[in-house]
Amino acid sequence: MVEDLQYENEEGTLVVSHRKARSHHMPANHFHGSFEIFYLMSGKREFFIQDRTLTIAEGDIVIISPNVLHRTTNADIPEYERLVVNVHERVMASANRAYRDMLRPLFEKEYRIVRCSLQDRLAIEELARGIIRELKERKPGFEMYVQASVLQLSIACCRQLNPDDPEPLLASPSPMHERMSEVARYINQHYASDLSLHRLAERFYVSPYYLSRFFKEATGFTFVEYLNSVRIKEAKKLLESSNLKVGLIAKKAGFGSVTHFGRVFKAVTGHAPLYYRKGK
Repeated sequence: MVEDLQYENEEGTLVVSHRKARSHHMPANHFHGSFEIFYLMSGKREFFIQDRTLTIAEGDIVIISPNVLHRTTNADIPEYERLVVNVHERVMASANRAYRDMLRPLFEKEYRIVRCSLQDRLAIEELARGIIRELKERKPGFEMYVQASVLQLSIACCRQLNPDDPEPLLASPSPMHERMSEVARYINQHYASDLSLHRLAERFYVSPYYLSRFFKEATGFTFVEYLNSVRIKEAKKLLESSNLKVGLIAKKAGFGSVTHFGRVFKAVTGHAPLYYRKGK
């Protein structure tokens, strides 16, 4: 049996998803322009973030910055329950102009892992259950209730992220996962080069079959999906932050033609490249 609740506000700046299921793999191409708070309420999941595969346990919270590639897949316990919140900076700013000071830990790293004490986890669990209840009942004013609860959840997570505390030690699930993390890091550093599965296999002294099979197993992405997603993520950053022509951005991102770039960009983001220049 699958329980699935979804909510998105009119502006698309706040998205909340609750899911309780036996097994699920997140869609392959996954990054967005908002912060994500992923709270694993029960079960165990393997979480691939940027270039690492980590095992997330019940009660863990993963906070991911905008435009960071990530995906969750099944661990050895396929049953799980999770709450995912995607919140844009505009939602935070609407609550308080000093949001960057209040929520500073959210802005410091590409991702953070939060492990709470039992007492703090009970408070977070209460917030999460309140959000889920409002999404189910949809009583008058539920949108405001959910937004306020999401901001409370963000603050509660930030209070757990003391910059002086060491990061939780989360080892890769296996040596194979660590090896594929090396491959992912290489792609992140050389995405603009003429990369191919065979060239990468030669670089890491493995067969193309081995690389293709185990990269997919470790990350949830095929080699081509991951390479295209990294390239499009970098192109999106340039579109949003510069006035470079689309052709030059395509070249800088590693694409041989503007036509191919536009086709892949639309497939990954759902929009044409110039969509991200509307505000300029």
